[in-house]
Amino acid sequence: MLPKSQDNTKFGNKLLPARMLNEFVYCPRLFYLEFVDSEFEESADTIDGSFKHEKVDNATGEMPSSNEVQNELFHARSVTVSGEKCGLIANIDLVEGEGKKATPVEYKRGNKPDISNGAWLADCVQVCAQGVILRENGYECNSGIIYYAGSKTRVDVKFDDALVQRTLDFAKKARDTAEQSKIPPPLIDSPKCPRCSLVGICLPDEINTLLGHPEEKNRQIVPRLDNALPVYVQEHGAVVTKRNEELVIKCVDGSLTRTRLLSVSQLSIFGNVQITTPAIHELCDRGIPICYFSYGGWFYAITHGMSHKNVELRRKQFEFASKPDVIRLAKNFVNGKIRNCRTLLRRNSESEIDVALRELDKAAEQSLNATSLDELLGIEGNAARIYFMHFNDMLKKRNYDFNFYFSARNRRPPRDPVNALLSYVYALMVKDFTVALLAVGFNPYMGFYHAPRYSKPALALDLMEEFRPLIADSVVLTMINNDEISAEDFVRRAGAVSVIPRARKRILRTYERRLDTAITHPIFGYTISYRRVIEVQARLLARYLRGEITEYPAFCTR
Repeated sequence: MLPKSQDNTKFGNKLLPARMLNEFVYCPRLFYLEFVDSEFEESADTIDGSFKHEKVDNATGEMPSSNEVQNELFHARSVTVSGEKCGLIANIDLVEGEGKKATPVEYKRGNKPDISNGAWLADCVQVCAQGVILRENGYECNSGIIYYAGSKTRVDVKFDDALVQRTLDFAKKARDTAEQSKIPPPLIDSPKCPRCSLVGICLPDEINTLLGHPEEKNRQIVPRLDNALPVYVQEHGAVVTKRNEELVIKCVDGSLTRTRLLSVSQLSIFGNVQITTPAIHELCDRGIPICYFSYGGWFYAITHGMSHKNVELRRKQFEFASKPDVIRLAKNFVNGKIRNCRTLLRRNSESEIDVALRELDKAAEQSLNATSLDELLGIEGNAARIYFMHFNDMLKKRNYDFNFYFSARNRRPPRDPVNALLSYVYALMVKDFTVALLAVGFNPYMGFYHAPRYSKPALALDLMEEFRPLIADSVVLTMINNDEISAEDFVRRAGAVSVIPRARKRILRTYERRLDTAITHPIFGYTISYRRVIEVQARLLARYLRGEITEYPAFCTR
């Protein structure tokens, strides 16, 4: 008889892997993220574990059926067995036995723990689950072995009635947890978190801080910089290919640029750049998105592998977008943007702007009291007018002959160099926020503030609102004030102004440098890069929509 929870349509008749049972005993939240949300992230520990598992992962040796009467010894690696009655499935590293007697052996990368029974409970439950499955398939299985590769030690685990019952109880609890639409709460100040490969997805300290747990310490467990970075290709006629573990970029003049695939987080190609099918397949297989821009810098397409499997999040996203309470989230986006505009203006203006700062303070307060999206749009528009009216005060050096002078925001097309720079960097931001949302599991086209329109990533535009002054506007100010760009870097055509190709490379370098800038998080207190902040905010938005936190915290610098 199948466990009762197996009848539920959400879980269906899906068998529970013994490895996931191990994860549940270790941390129910980790189990939910991996088994239900299909989240996974490699770390040094997981890569090392895979390396140490290479030998046992190769299916070798014969394992006779329990119906075959033999007394011969057998030794089989990587054996997959399942049990319909217990509702479990396992890929057993090694099965040793004779005739109908079988002993599962589970390999673990770490050292044997210094505890009374010599093995962690999660590991004992996993190998016992394998024994339960073997029993259901007709084998005699009274014990198992856990081999700790770090200390090269074997630990015998007896499958007594108490352990078997405990294993089945954990299996039932795991199924019940998988049936829930709400993720289990994170562990509080647990030593398990810092080395967990999913810590950057789980966000245990961040969630506990937002929930007001006083015992949470906000440990530095979020990486300051990412090892993998974007690759940009904008050379006309260039071809991107794959060779072994590298991306190879061949330019028209025959020059080659190579970059390791492990070092690539995304590939952006501009204009007439070709990419081979094998390169596309490899990038999609690795979860590396390919972003397409027009020659002028308009972000218009993206190629990625199979969409994130987190259907539950997308369902919550579309449900929330149709609720009247959607304005509550939109107000946080707008309030964060206005406050960050005020901060940038206060820090960089060379003129007297006290009146403007007071008006922006008032607008920020009004945004939180808005009762409709139309009212909120009006408040944001008025705040943007005040901010851009004083944007020119932040430009320390101006070239009036070529209108390095800013009076108002204009676009489609931009009619002056400053607006051309802003439009170009905003397009880069849309790309990065779209990629971050896809990685988390969102549909980037269904927003909560910006109206959904054909080909418009409304949610990416929502989330990037609070970051426009912090990233894009800051990049533009840096380039102009530090003489990183000049009048010769722009071209006029029919009243429109655009950036020439050689200048775009400098813009990309400044933009990426800004994303790598390390800052102290205003809420969590650790040091983090803007690049990482984008993903954290996207994940906090997901936690809010799924009811784990009560408010979406806008990112505002002090």
